Amino acid sequence: MKSSAGDNQEVEVKFLVADLNAVRRRLVTAGAVLGAPRVYERNVRFDTVDERLLARQALLRLRQDSRVRLTYKGLPAQDAASEAKTREEIELTVEEFDRMALIFDRLGFHAVQTYEKYRTTFHLGDVEVVLDEMPFGLFVELEGASDTGLKAAAAALGLDWSRRLLTNYLELMERARRAFDLPFNDLTFANFERRPVDMGVLLPRCALSEDKP
Repeated sequence: MKSSAGDNQEVEVKFLVADLNAVRRRLVTAGAVLGAPRVYERNVRFDTVDERLLARQALLRLRQDSRVRLTYKGLPAQDAASEAKTREEIELTVEEFDRMALIFDRLGFHAVQTYEKYRTTFHLGDVEVVLDEMPFGLFVELEGASDTGLKAAAAALGLDWSRRLLTNYLELMERARRAFDLPFNDLTFANFERRPVDMGVLLPRCALSEDKP
């Protein structure tokens, strides 16, 4: 989801939660519509050998779930008045994952990191709500046109806005790698089955408020 048809901006926040089923029940009660059922997702980040894209906080990614998408994310355009993370995002669908990866390789961009998840997508009004089962924890991500809309959606779901995360999964992976001395860089289920971690040690875990149905 983009904040409008032409500006290629994403505005989003994340929450670390203990129970996605509880969030799913809140979504149903709030009248959310299922956008896409649970699907396995594989993402591969591409960069130069010396990781020039990472150095300027840019991301070049191929994502494969029920389709293949190419994504570029630019330098975060964080507004001091904003309560959410805002950055440029340009995305399009491509036909073949492996052939697109080969083109990147010919251009000097190589696969440097893989990350996986299971994702279920809902729409609550104008806000996209995704339930992410990550190898290192359960997360809810809200994305929409403005932090005001995200804040209202969080309130409707009983999510404590003060415990929102303004970061991406690769940044969280780097924090986990350093904090838990992980010997790998890929955010995959196989890696974390061998080395489970508790992300609640590093991040505020958001419990659903009791006053919501």
